[in-house]
Amino acid sequence: MLLNLAERLAALGGLLALAPFMLSIAIATALLSRTSPLIAHRRMGRGGRALWVLKFRTMWRRGTRTSVRFALVEYIEDESGPREKGIRDDRICSCFARFCRRHSIDELPQLLHVVRGEMSLVGPRPITSSEWQLHYGPHGAEVLDVMPGLSGLWQIKGRSRLTYEQRRELDLALVRNRSFKLYFQILLWTVPEIWNGRNAW
Repeated sequence: MLLNLAERLAALGGLLALAPFMLSIAIATALLSRTSPLIAHRRMGRGGRALWVLKFRTMWRRGTRTSVRFALVEYIEDESGPREKGIRDDRICSCFARFCRRHSIDELPQLLHVVRGEMSLVGPRPITSSEWQLHYGPHGAEVLDVMPGLSGLWQIKGRSRLTYEQRRELDLALVRNRSFKLYFQILLWTVPEIWNGRNAW
């Protein structure tokens, strides 16, 4: 309980401190993509509840224009999207967007989920229902038994280069071996991983 309160206060402080930076990212993204700077993907939160995960937009088709009235957030049902992403994804057509992805800047809006008590700083990453059904099998309930997190074991042990099977095993290891020590180790290891931008695309 105390950890959850501390996380929410830390996330709130982070949002306030980063507000000018995040505003500049949103403006740059809107100008480059010509559409909403934020997207919300439907994922599974704790207990399997729907969670619309916020991110800065980093994917768009070059030269496209929005055909609807501009909105701050576009809500996307993205069941197949995660499986289609790759190092040479032509939807990542901006160096700025690629930089944001490599250094997880696009994930910063998820601090709001931590403030609202929907996510933790450390936990399994929120996944789609199709990912859960295809890759987590009989152990899926264990992953949904805890709050999803901004960072976890597979985010510091390979990120995008890992297979779904490897991600599942690391998620299960995190859930089954939860401790304050592991929690703070993951937080500390996340910083250099984000800074270096290794294994992320």
